[in-house]
Amino acid sequence: MIKDLILEEQNQKLKEQTQTQQSEIESQQNEIAILRQQIKWLKSQLFGRGKSEKVDTRQLELALQQAEASVEGQTPIKETITYERDKPNTKKRQSKEERYEHLPIKETVVIIPDEVKADPDQWEEIDEETTFEIDITKPELFKRQIVRKKYRHKINRSLPPVMAPAPEQLTEGGMASAGLLSWIMICKYLDHLPLYRQEKIFERWGTKLSRKTLARWVEIVSQWLKPIYNHMYQNLIDGGYIQADETPVNYNDPDIKKGKAEQGWLWLISRPGADVVFDWRLSRRHSELTTLLKNYKGLLQSDFYAAYENFDKNNEEVIWLGCWAHVRRNFLKAQEQNPIAVNHVLRLIGHLYSNEKKWDKQKVRYDRRRTQLRQSESMMTLKLLRKVIQHLIKKSLPGSNLGKACAYTLNHWKQLERYCEHGQARIDNNIAENAIRPTAVGKKNWLFIGHPKAGQRSAIIYSIIISCQRRGIDPAVYIKDVLSRLPNMKIKDVITIIPQNWKPIDNNYSPAKINS
Repeated sequence: MIKDLILEEQNQKLKEQTQTQQSEIESQQNEIAILRQQIKWLKSQLFGRGKSEKVDTRQLELALQQAEASVEGQTPIKETITYERDKPNTKKRQSKEERYEHLPIKETVVIIPDEVKADPDQWEEIDEETTFEIDITKPELFKRQIVRKKYRHKINRSLPPVMAPAPEQLTEGGMASAGLLSWIMICKYLDHLPLYRQEKIFERWGTKLSRKTLARWVEIVSQWLKPIYNHMYQNLIDGGYIQADETPVNYNDPDIKKGKAEQGWLWLISRPGADVVFDWRLSRRHSELTTLLKNYKGLLQSDFYAAYENFDKNNEEVIWLGCWAHVRRNFLKAQEQNPIAVNHVLRLIGHLYSNEKKWDKQKVRYDRRRTQLRQSESMMTLKLLRKVIQHLIKKSLPGSNLGKACAYTLNHWKQLERYCEHGQARIDNNIAENAIRPTAVGKKNWLFIGHPKAGQRSAIIYSIIISCQRRGIDPAVYIKDVLSRLPNMKIKDVITIIPQNWKPIDNNYSPAKINS
């Protein structure tokens, strides 16, 4: 009995010592983090360029020495971390010949030694060495002449002459072919070349195509492609799972304010493995999302912009899911100030992602991922992660990056863990965000949309091009092909040429060659 009491007393003392040491360690860690921030700031003041104020360098050097001495005086805390990771797939480096074997040989140059040229009868060929160089010729604009011959009956002269009907024209006057229109769309929306630059390029090639003409052709192409776009949109609405996002794009309305740009928005809806559909709106108001997703039922995954929360509250048949990528970014912002605490959180989030990556690699079915794997493995990590964040928020200032990251996560915890209940849902919204990137690069080049009505034209063409890329289809080949078919198609047959169902007429076309 006495022995048990002694052991209990010793255990209690050990616990108190451990708690005291843990408090001291945490205090030192916080102090070290603050001092490192001070050192970073002092170095920027002392050695940084472009300062508009005069500073006393001797005073800054003294403060820097004191701060560095304080950090060096702290006892370093060592932590051993072990983890597993997949061995990277090291691909064999291709030779020059292998990389460019798909390029056709259009010219062969045979080089004969001078000695052989001087006396060819005295030499015989025994071998050869072959190398190559890559050359280019500029694109060539050409005319395709269309001749419709007229005939009259040889015997019955009373019959009127006959002539084949004129082919359906894509543009007014029929000047632009499907190939030329496809080229212009790809240059603007995939290669990010504004129309005024294309105008200059065509001029260098010896053909005058005004910017006004090119803009009109963009409008016409969007009108032709709109039935395809409508089918893509409806397929997403009927699919039961949508990822959504939005990005600002400036526009200039010459009818209201000359020279001043306003801000519009490209809203995006998508689904992993399906098409991407953009929609142009003049605002980011909550009502824009309501009209965009009218009659939608199913899973909706997004960031935590209030419009999505409002849409979720007003639609009982919609289940709102959060995005763990946004959570991770918030904690990364706090990593520098609180490295140990944040690294612990990031490791737990990383474990959630490694599970998903492993199951993707194993091609685990959605139903098993939901009922077995996520519920048994990911939910355990989520419970631990929540406890850690609840502990951290109590020790963090509300205005600090760590405090904000913890509050952001806990306030939306219900939406964040909900992906475990739905096997087809992804852990984050990154696939939708990646689809927005081409528009972000494009608007840096063309700066703004010239008229608010032109926004939807861009939305339609971006939807077609990015959906093609997602499916491994060359957008240039696709647009040229469907533009050549659409004039002779019935509306009910358009569904056969949406990217999901499209089959090229050219049997030599190989999607595997496309680098999307």
